[in-house]
Amino acid sequence: MATGFSVALLTGTYHLGPNLKPKIPLNLSKLPRMIIPLKKRKLRLTICLVMREKNRDINIQFDDNNENNSDGVTNRVLTPRMIERLSRRKSERYTYLVAAVMSTFGITSLTVLAVYYRFSWQMEGGEVPATEMFGTFALSVGAAVGMEYWARWAHRALWHASLWNMHKSHHRPREGPFELNDVFAVINAIPAIGLMAYGFFNHGLFPGLCFGAGLGITVFGMAYMFVHDGLVHRRFPVGPIAQVPYLRKVAAAHHLHHTDRFNGVPYGLFLGPEEVEEVGGHEELEKEIKRRAKGVK
Repeated sequence: MATGFSVALLTGTYHLGPNLKPKIPLNLSKLPRMIIPLKKRKLRLTICLVMREKNRDINIQFDDNNENNSDGVTNRVLTPRMIERLSRRKSERYTYLVAAVMSTFGITSLTVLAVYYRFSWQMEGGEVPATEMFGTFALSVGAAVGMEYWARWAHRALWHASLWNMHKSHHRPREGPFELNDVFAVINAIPAIGLMAYGFFNHGLFPGLCFGAGLGITVFGMAYMFVHDGLVHRRFPVGPIAQVPYLRKVAAAHHLHHTDRFNGVPYGLFLGPEEVEEVGGHEELEKEIKRRAKGVK
């Protein structure tokens, strides 16, 4: 409680003394001051008390399984408005976490079953299609690596150019658990599904290569979601992934992309640290890694 007070001094008018009976008319301005005894009324002191209740600050301690909260602060004194905002952010993270877990479980299950049944059907006659199997897994690795270079090129040439109207939602404060930029994940999933479907229902080397390409795109997409959305932007907790040293470096490099210190570099994700070092940003990268490490503790 806070208390304030004000003071008012009220004075009365002056009287002629009781022993002085002036004749009418009487011009007081012409009388000598020494012969006019004056009498003051008593001073009255008025005190007004104003009681005001201060807004209470609430001390909240966050404990999200040793994961940093969405604003990177713990044990912080927060105002009611900040509490409401963080509560909303926590709800958004939970919504996205449910979506991420369900999509990951569904995609992983379908992928494992597709790989198992595809090769089991091909080996029913007792023959092992070694060339086709090698081609499938080799192209799956190649497609996953190639997606990093494709994402780097598309990020620079498309997302920050002709498709900026969609991608800019990712560079601005997000309202709700999702953003317009998430559409790109769906767009990349379409060719992956098509390639895997064609390779699954057909036999031969070429369908096997198509199946491997779709598998590689799928694996890259899942890894991108956990590292980019989970670790970097903290849209959901990622558990032990946050403790991997190289992935911490990846997260720091991508944060530099959002600060625009090197004209948007890096545009890639998993090879982002190499991009930053190529433009002379090694020192800034190390500072960002240390800053993020302090925020997690």
